[in-house]
Amino acid sequence: MPGQPGPGRPGPRHPPRDAPAEAESVRDRLILGTGRERDGRPLGRGSGGRGSTPVPGAGVETTQACPGFLGSADPRSADPGMTLPHPAPSGRATGAGRGPEVPVVPVVPAESRPDPDEPGTPPAIRTMERERRRARSDPRSPAGRSATPLRPAGRPIVVKPIIRFSAILAIVVAPATAAAQSPGSGGSLLGEAPGSGGRALGAGPGEQREILGGRTGPSVPRVPQGITRPGQPFDAQQGGGLQLPPALPEAGLPIYGRLDVPVTAEDEGPPDGLTLDQAIDLLLQANLELQAKALEIPKAEADVLTAGLWANPLLYFDTQFVPYGSLANEAGPTQYDLNITHPIDLNGKWRRRTEVAVRAKDVVGAQFQDAVRLQVDNLYTAWLDALAARETIRYLRASLDGLAELLRATEALRDQGAAVQADVSRVEILRDSTEVALLEAEETSIDARRTLGVLLNLPPAESDFLELRGALQPPDAPLPPSDELIQMALTTRPDLAAFRLGVERARAEVRLAEANRFQDVFLLYQPYTYQDPINPLGSNGSHTSWAIGLTIPLPIYDRNQGNIRRARHTVDQTKLQLADLERQVVAQVRRAERAYVVTAESVRRLEEEILPGARTSLETSEQLYRSGERDLISYLEALRSYNEIARQYRDSLVRHRRATLRLNTVVGLRIFP
Repeated sequence: MPGQPGPGRPGPRHPPRDAPAEAESVRDRLILGTGRERDGRPLGRGSGGRGSTPVPGAGVETTQACPGFLGSADPRSADPGMTLPHPAPSGRATGAGRGPEVPVVPVVPAESRPDPDEPGTPPAIRTMERERRRARSDPRSPAGRSATPLRPAGRPIVVKPIIRFSAILAIVVAPATAAAQSPGSGGSLLGEAPGSGGRALGAGPGEQREILGGRTGPSVPRVPQGITRPGQPFDAQQGGGLQLPPALPEAGLPIYGRLDVPVTAEDEGPPDGLTLDQAIDLLLQANLELQAKALEIPKAEADVLTAGLWANPLLYFDTQFVPYGSLANEAGPTQYDLNITHPIDLNGKWRRRTEVAVRAKDVVGAQFQDAVRLQVDNLYTAWLDALAARETIRYLRASLDGLAELLRATEALRDQGAAVQADVSRVEILRDSTEVALLEAEETSIDARRTLGVLLNLPPAESDFLELRGALQPPDAPLPPSDELIQMALTTRPDLAAFRLGVERARAEVRLAEANRFQDVFLLYQPYTYQDPINPLGSNGSHTSWAIGLTIPLPIYDRNQGNIRRARHTVDQTKLQLADLERQVVAQVRRAERAYVVTAESVRRLEEEILPGARTSLETSEQLYRSGERDLISYLEALRSYNEIARQYRDSLVRHRRATLRLNTVVGLRIFP
């Protein structure tokens, strides 16, 4: 009867509606995974009180026993010789005669649990069992609320092998994702190009899977259409890859120890030291990161070459009407065919591809110029860190000279009875603290020169002894008006140029997507067809022929509508990104200009007003201390105030020099040397 099992016929997947299994709750069937075979037996019945533990991704199940797991029997009764069944390869529960069984975790009734009061019960099991009973007796606890069994005692929990599929999926997907961003994968080092739309060009739905022709036979090769076309360019521009050079952090200088502004002018370094202009030239020539990013330009030129290639023709050979042995006289003459299929681009898709490739190359060039701009800004940071550390060392050495004189004066006052040994100790502690600050400043200087050496691709040994020529005090140069600075930035910034070129690239992709509405026409030329003669003894005529044909894909359903719409949205999206970046550039220029004005005013006031007054106050306190009219505590307080002013002056000099070079970066031009 229909629906009844029989020899060689599997039973229904689910029991009839009047079966007892229908009365089970949805939670019992779905959450606990219980189910029944046709004959009412639970699916996946294991052998004994054991269950197997699935190992994700292993493909097989371990055969270890699980005593004590989910209420298993007393571990002392475990059978060491028992093994566990492996799951069915199909990944579903099977019954008798339908393959191996699914591993199960049997539920042992409560009466089979170990008695905690029984002599010989291990202490750990005794404690666990008592805690379990106490929790189940409390109706407020989760264990007490779930004391009512959700299934009959002894019914097994069917462990569905879904985790096996998840593990395999993770193994397959994860390496593919990692490989797309791995070194050597060909991803762009400049990031995603503006206007690219985030996908490869010319890849319409099903293009790589279509079959040429519409019938079987010798005249049409049954091969994928994609192998007749040149490789689509610009795939390398779609990956994440490395982004533009990140900004270097500013080096930290010691914030303790006595600082004294030397009376002499700032030391600009040896005459043969490396200047900032020389460092920039060396950066452009030797920086390894820029060299790697520069290779994106010839890669883009190679994409232009790929985009302009014609599609390859196909040569196809086959034979047909080959008779089987007993049907040699009924199959007809055997036929041998040789044909050539050539795709013809009627609407100029290859020209559109070339146009997009050229636009993409222009975008890559602008992106590389922006990478150069940001790497030069990193050079500014490392350069100023080295100069600031060198100037801090000069301040600290001047402070040590002053502390040496103060120590001698304090010792003399102690010998005269005007000071005590504690005063000498205070000066010695201040001197030692300044020496530690000098040590750290020297290490900061070495570290800054090493960072500079990495940017300039210098040998490590040469970086430690690199001498620079330059000063923190910027040269006098007029600051252009704010509107002029903004106009210069909007005109010359390479990142803005990249997005403007990206808009043109996006428009070119719209034209390419519109051209891809109509696929290539395939011209078939069959120059040679040979048929065996039906009567070899009585036939002397020719048995060769030729054929010609044309395959025209009809754009009835797929006219690349989705890709055209996507490309048009990409144009609008790139325009919005350009407008947003222009607003950001204007804000950056204004902030940089204000930072320059504020720091210049701070340096001027410190040099002309604050620092001379602080120096005069310190000299007066020192004279009073040497004459014995003031104690050491008063002089050290005046010295602390002067140190704060000196530190503020040094920091203002560094900030002002950074502001001048920051203007160069945000404008995109070398305004200040």
